[in-house]
Amino acid sequence: MSETPDSVVRTYIEQHRAAFLGDLADWLRIPSVSARPDHDADVRRSADWLSAKLRETGFPVTEIWPTDGAPAVFAEWPSGDPAAPTVLVYGHHDVQPAAREDGWHTDPFEPEIIEGRMYGRGAADDKGQVFFHTLGVRAHLAATGRTAPAVNLKLLIEGEEESGSPHFRALVEQHAERLTADAVIVSDTGMWSEETPTVCTGMRGVADCEIELYGPDQDIHSGSFGGAVPNPATVAARLVAALHDADERVTIPGFYDGVTELTDRERELFAALPFDEEQWLRTARSRAPLGEAGHSTLERVWARPTAELNGIGGGYQGPGGKTIVPSSAQLKLSFRLVAGQDPDKIELSVRDWIAARVPAGIRHEITFGAATRPCLTPLDHPALQSVVRAMGRAFGQEILFTREGGSGPAADLQDVLGAPVLFLGISVPSDGWHAPNEKVELDLLLKGVETTAYLWGDLAANWRPS
Repeated sequence: MSETPDSVVRTYIEQHRAAFLGDLADWLRIPSVSARPDHDADVRRSADWLSAKLRETGFPVTEIWPTDGAPAVFAEWPSGDPAAPTVLVYGHHDVQPAAREDGWHTDPFEPEIIEGRMYGRGAADDKGQVFFHTLGVRAHLAATGRTAPAVNLKLLIEGEEESGSPHFRALVEQHAERLTADAVIVSDTGMWSEETPTVCTGMRGVADCEIELYGPDQDIHSGSFGGAVPNPATVAARLVAALHDADERVTIPGFYDGVTELTDRERELFAALPFDEEQWLRTARSRAPLGEAGHSTLERVWARPTAELNGIGGGYQGPGGKTIVPSSAQLKLSFRLVAGQDPDKIELSVRDWIAARVPAGIRHEITFGAATRPCLTPLDHPALQSVVRAMGRAFGQEILFTREGGSGPAADLQDVLGAPVLFLGISVPSDGWHAPNEKVELDLLLKGVETTAYLWGDLAANWRPS
């Protein structure tokens, strides 16, 4: 029986499995902890290691891009076909801090394979998911007989994601011309479970602020002055109470303007996931769900905007009583944003809403942090469909869809480059990102390799962006 392209891919992966895992283990031994200044040299060493390995893979262009913090790695492999789409793969090579005494069963920077799993810091987040692209592109070439990928392939692997990506947007803006792409593939994400492979279609954005409320110039006697002057702690409490209505909708005027509503199909696909709300509540350490009326729990955390009180303070907090009108109070708020919302407009709306509710005699200051924009790729986007088909070939089953409730630097790529963001990850919740005993399931890691081996040809055959 003659070989099929899929069998060639699988045979190639199996033949190179041991060397691939050995190389990954070598990379995991580099403690590239971006949050620790004493590991700055290790982060640089990690970038150098990856750059050299990408050259060995076949990328004709590999470069170390410095930032005001940790370096990023850029690589490029042109297709040779002027009509081929250009794809940029994003990931990161820095990792979270880890030490044996944190509760690790093994040395976090001496990876071990135990019962089909590789344990080590960065195994899933994110070195393993970056590295599967190296074997994937070689398997793609082996199966197609090509000497270059079917797409113009670029990689941008940053070194500060675990430190909040403080210099990432500036890096993307500085190199925007080199990074031009028709689509961005983010391999820093996961799937619903081992049994239910999924593709993420979007992430929420975030805006956050601190509100300072000032009343009397000092704490004053509540018997002599209480009830006759404004109390900043009372004002803070009223603001929080007014933030949501009885249906848990945010009351700030204009907050929902432009929100991209879920389609009936998307709601059906969310509902098709094997979601156990009781288990989810146990994970959340909570006792009951609560959120915007008319939406399921998954819809609330993936596709609806929120306003959350993160902290509140003011007045006396010590033991016993202290009968005062406090001089100040503080609030910390965050807003998760979905496609169609503009963080700048949200900031203006929040400022106007606060100003309209602060009474005379109370001075207030609002400070907003740097916002992250939401990103969303429509289900019918041709590039997304290629990802789904490639994953379906690798896993041999239907691929469902999720979104991410959190936020990340992917939105900067979409914002600066104007390209749709697609998510391709094989990690599962049990992998323990940021936790002791982080691991990656080797069977799933190799499914990631196989997916990318199919993806580049599928994109080239089915998508010719204008």
